[in-house]
Amino acid sequence: MIGVMPHDVYLATAVSPALEVMLAERFTLHRDTPPPGTKAIVGGGQMTVDAALLERLPELEIIAVHGVGHDGIDHDAVAARGIRIAITPDVLTDDVADLAIALWLAVDRRVAANDRAVRMGNWAVPLGRRASGRRIGIFGLGRIGQAIARRAEPFDGEILYTARSEKPVAWRFVPDLATLAAESDVLFLAAPGGEETRGVVDAEVLERLGADGVLVNVARGSLVEEDALIAALESHRLAGAGLDVFADEPDVPYALRRMNHVVLAPHQGSATREARAAMTEMVVANLEAHFAGHAVPGLLG
Repeated sequence: MIGVMPHDVYLATAVSPALEVMLAERFTLHRDTPPPGTKAIVGGGQMTVDAALLERLPELEIIAVHGVGHDGIDHDAVAARGIRIAITPDVLTDDVADLAIALWLAVDRRVAANDRAVRMGNWAVPLGRRASGRRIGIFGLGRIGQAIARRAEPFDGEILYTARSEKPVAWRFVPDLATLAAESDVLFLAAPGGEETRGVVDAEVLERLGADGVLVNVARGSLVEEDALIAALESHRLAGAGLDVFADEPDVPYALRRMNHVVLAPHQGSATREARAAMTEMVVANLEAHFAGHAVPGLLG
């Protein structure tokens, strides 16, 4: 009996060695120029899949994202072709939310700045700020936004959120981002990237957040006008920022890197051993389910 040839899969970005091994065991992988018969694209949330690439792949059936970001995919072109998009939801939610809270506390309690001071032999440092009792604003109340809210509840402050629509939750809905910023002490960004949210945190929103406010971004760097953020931080019209994502990764502006009231992470929201292992398994499960004609666990929309 003649065996069935494995499907051609294009790796649009580098992936973890574990995922590459699992994919290579099941499919024929291509890293440079994918053949026209390619059935699937696999890559991280930062990958770009545009109309030009899609035109070169007439047999493409599914795009499997190693993550939850998909703003680099041309959704209109994909929908017109009936191509599926699968992500890895839920398995990274807790880790991203944990990091969001950690960044907030690191800013308000000067964890990173004080660490640097002690390592340099200094003991006298400026006072930090109390975390408890602060008003917590969350922009984007999907899985990650809700996980952040649940973690913030024990700090005994009011929790507010802005989303496309009001949710059946106990936290207070605020219809627009500018008002959310004005009513918040700490503003967490947990909304998707893409054109709809590009640059939504502009100079006006930062001004509303104010000189006592802290911005935490674990979503996408594209949500923030980075020059406006730098200007607000340099002039102390914003108290601080905790940032896991940036406008032009991995290029982080020197102005941000030199500020003691800014805490930086190299896009590490899902970077735990547990989350990455689960993400790897789910990418493979998404592809196998699709090609077997079964329900795809991470199917988007």
